[in-house]
Parts: sequence; structure tokens; C-alpha cells
Amino acid sequence: MQVLVRDNNIEQALKVLKKRMQREGIFREMKQRKAYEKPSERRVREAAEAVRRTRKAARKKAQREGLIAAPKRTLKPRPGAAPAPR
Repeated sequence: MQVLVRDNNIEQALKVLKKRMQREGIFREMKQRKAYEKPSERRVREAAEAVRRTRKAARKKAQREGLIAAPKRTLKPRPGAAPAPR
């Protein structure tokens, strides 16, 4: 995995790297590999993850089809932006 450093801005490059690693699941995998996981525990964990993925996909599909309401999105104010008029 590569991250380009622009204008010697190491902090920004680290931020991008951490975000990419999080998205790829590297931190989760590192945490799992710290200790030995019995094969029976692994099967249970993987089954639970499969159930979680299936439920998430079904929820997203129901939201797209309009069967359930999508969660409300809160708009975060941009830094330096003027406050919204009331």
C-alpha cells in the first residue's frame, strides 16, 4: 500500500494511510492475530460475520426499495463556514 506525501505534509499522509488501512481491515486482522484462535472459535466468528453481512445487505435493500426509512443524516458544518441562518 502506498501513500504519496505532498509538500512534506507527513500528518496528512499518515491520516490517509490510517484511513486506507481501516478500510482494508488491516487493524482488525492484526488484533485477531495477536493470539491463537481455536478453529471452533473461528467458525463461530465467521458464521456471525456472515449473518451480520446478510442482515446489513437486506437492510440496505429494504431502504433502497422504500420498505423501511433510511436513517436521518446529520449535516456537519464545515470548518470556517458561516453558521446556518435560523
